[in-house]
Amino acid sequence: MEGFQILIPLAPFLMVVAIVIIPRWFKANERREMQQTLRSAIDKGQPLPPEIIEAMGRDEIRKAPSAARDLRLGIILLAVSVGIGLMGYAISFDEMDAFYPITGMAAIPGMIGLAFIVLSFFNKNKG
Repeated sequence: MEGFQILIPLAPFLMVVAIVIIPRWFKANERREMQQTLRSAIDKGQPLPPEIIEAMGRDEIRKAPSAARDLRLGIILLAVSVGIGLMGYAISFDEMDAFYPITGMAAIPGMIGLAFIVLSFFNKNKG
């Protein structure tokens, strides 16, 4: 049990690795395998369908921010904020001192959500 105590301060860093780095690594491996398959097909003289070339290019192109996407993201963040606030309210029945810090944390995604909603009204790209 003594060895597991070192994991407690390392947990935030391990979570970053688990959430950000590992999915990127898997995607890079998948792309590498796809390129290897395409190279072997080209070396054998097989024609490449245009759908494959289009699908490979689609991954690299980022879509322009749109008003609908900003509005959707803003509403989701507001819902997360309300959920955290309700959790703080529920916890306050047991521990009143926990209400204000938790609702303060809920304000962060709430304000970001409001900013996205405001951006959705000013976004020129309405698509």
